[in-house]
Amino acid sequence: MSQIRESDPRLEILNTLLTTPHRQLMELWPVHQQLCEKDPRFYVHLAAWYFDKGEVRDHKEMFVVILALSLFEGHRDVGLALLRQLPPFQVLRVVDFILGKKVKRRDKKETKIEEIGLFTALPRSLRTEVTRYLRQREQNAEWFDRTVLTARKAIKRLYALLHVKPDARAQQILFDEVPPPDSKLFALKQLARATNSDAQAEAIRTHKIPYKVAVSVVREMSPNVVRALVETMTPMELINSIGSLRKRGSLQDEAIHQLVQQKLAEAKKDERVSAYKADVAAEAAGVSEELAESLREVTNARVRTRGRILRPTAMLLDRSGSMSVALEVGKRLGALLSAVTDSELFAYVFDTSAQMLTPRGVDLSAWEAALEGIRPGGGTSIGCAIDALRQAKQYVEQLVFVTDEEENTAPMFSEAYTQYVKEMRVPPNVVILRVGAATDRIEKTCKKLGIPVSVFHFTGDYYSLPNVLPLLSQSSRSELLQDIFAYPLPKRKAK
Repeated sequence: MSQIRESDPRLEILNTLLTTPHRQLMELWPVHQQLCEKDPRFYVHLAAWYFDKGEVRDHKEMFVVILALSLFEGHRDVGLALLRQLPPFQVLRVVDFILGKKVKRRDKKETKIEEIGLFTALPRSLRTEVTRYLRQREQNAEWFDRTVLTARKAIKRLYALLHVKPDARAQQILFDEVPPPDSKLFALKQLARATNSDAQAEAIRTHKIPYKVAVSVVREMSPNVVRALVETMTPMELINSIGSLRKRGSLQDEAIHQLVQQKLAEAKKDERVSAYKADVAAEAAGVSEELAESLREVTNARVRTRGRILRPTAMLLDRSGSMSVALEVGKRLGALLSAVTDSELFAYVFDTSAQMLTPRGVDLSAWEAALEGIRPGGGTSIGCAIDALRQAKQYVEQLVFVTDEEENTAPMFSEAYTQYVKEMRVPPNVVILRVGAATDRIEKTCKKLGIPVSVFHFTGDYYSLPNVLPLLSQSSRSELLQDIFAYPLPKRKAK
C-alpha cells in the first residue's frame, strides 16, 4: 500500500490537544505542559491560532497559564496579550489556578477538601498585566459598569487577590456599594424601584441593562420592558436568553418576535457568536419552527467562517450496540459538515453491514429525519462501511468515523482500507470522533499502516464539534501545521 507517512511530531501535539478532556483544568495542566516542553516554538503559535479558531474556553485558559509561567523567550508576552482577550471570570480562573485554592466537595458520607491549582506565586508580569486589565476598565466608565453588572464577584476578587487599590469610582461601586448617579449600578437601583413600565423601559435603553440582571430586579416583565431588553441585547446575549424569553411567553408578541429575528440576522456576521451555540439553543429552547430555522441559519453562517471542506468526504456512523451517542453526534456532525462542504459528502451507518444515508437537506432536521428509526444494536464491522464506499465507487479523500473503535466482525478496518486504496487509487486520511467507552484500536492500526489519522475525543460538549472542521478543511495535515506555524502572534500592549 503506497502512502505518505505524516510523522511530524507536531501532528501528535495537535492530536493530543483535540483528544484531551475539558472542564477540569487540573487534567489539562500536565497535557499542555508536556506539549509546550516538546515544541515550545510551535506551542505558542498553536495558542494564538486556537484563541481565534478554538471553541473550548478551558484550553484557552490553560494556554495563558502555560505561557505566562514559561521561561521560553517571548512566551510570557504572548500569554499576557492573550489574557487581555479573556472576560473577567476567565482571568480570575487563570489567577486562581496559578495561586491554587481549596474547594469543598460533599458526598453522601463526608465533606472533603480538594486542592485545585499549582499553589505557586504569580509572576510579576502577570500581576502587572491584570492590574493594567483592571485600570483599562476603570478608565472607561461605560465599559467598567457593563463589566461589573455581569461579573461583579470576579472583578472584586481580582482587586482583592492582587491587592490592587481601586480608583475612587470603582471603590464606590464595588466596595462601598454607593454607586455614583452616572453609573449603571445606580440606574439598576432606580430600575428596581420603578413601577411604571415606560420608566423601566427607558432606564433599560438608556443604561443598557443586561437581560439577566434586569429580570432579577423587575417584578413584572411587560412587553414594553422586554422589547427594551431585546433592543439592547447583543446577538450572543439574545441566543443565550432565547429559552427564557419563550418560557415567559414574550416571543408571542409580534413586535418582540420581529426584534428577535433582526438580532439573529445580525448574529450571522457577529464574530462573538459561538459557532454551534445557536443550533443547540434552537433544540434546548423548544421555540417555533420558524425561529428554530433562523437559529440554524446563524449556526450555518458562523460555521462557514471556520473553513470550507474542499475534499470528497465520507462520514461513517457506528450504530452497533451501545452506540446511541454516535447517532446523536452523527446528526449534528452531518448538519455541520453539510454547511461547509463544497465537494461530495457521503454518509453511512454501520454495524455488521452498512446503510447509506440520504438526507433531504443540509440542516439538523434533515439529518434527524434521515436517521429516524435507526437504533443501535448488533456487532461491529468498521470495514463494512469502507467496503460500501468501494463497491459504490464513491471516491473520498478523508474518512470521518464516529465510533468507540471496537470491531469484532469481518471485514476489519485494515483489510477494507487496503482494498479501497488499491481499487480507488487514493489513500484517505482518517479522522476519528471517539465516543462512549472507547478503545484506541483503529488509531493504533492507522499508525501501524502509516495512515494519516487524527482523533477527537468527544466528551458530550456539542459546542466543541466545530473544532473538527480545521482537520477537514485543509488540503493536508501538513498544510494545517504550516498555517498554525505561520499564525501571527499577538503583541502585548505597551503601558
